[in-house]
Amino acid sequence: MRLNSNKNLLQNHPLTSQRCLLLELLNNAEDHIDAKELYQRASKKDESICPATVYRSLNLFNELGLINQINLGMDRRYYEIKKSQENYYFVCRKCSKIIKFQNPQLKKMIESVQKKHRFNVTKAELCLEGYCPECGKKGKKD
Repeated sequence: MRLNSNKNLLQNHPLTSQRCLLLELLNNAEDHIDAKELYQRASKKDESICPATVYRSLNLFNELGLINQINLGMDRRYYEIKKSQENYYFVCRKCSKIIKFQNPQLKKMIESVQKKHRFNVTKAELCLEGYCPECGKKGKKD
């Protein structure tokens, strides 16, 4: 995501230095990030940023379709820069590891269902819960 070259990025909302920082941190995150971690990283670069700014910005970015909000249970939300309309995840029930994956068969299935029902799919999200290889080897179950 190129922030400097896209003045319409936030439509009619100002592209403040704090919003730029948050988008930059999300873009540079190697993995999914929650609001608390995003705030911690942002406050190291800008001491004036507050948690409310982070939450309001995440809500705005989500409304504008700039980020994916991944809801894992009632109180677990993670964020990432939107790079694709299809998002598929494995979530470990023991260690909470999130593994993103691609699957051409799922994409074909969505296209087929979309065509059959004449429905324009704009977002597809699938979250599969289970145990990652490390937790599965340890024999840890619910």
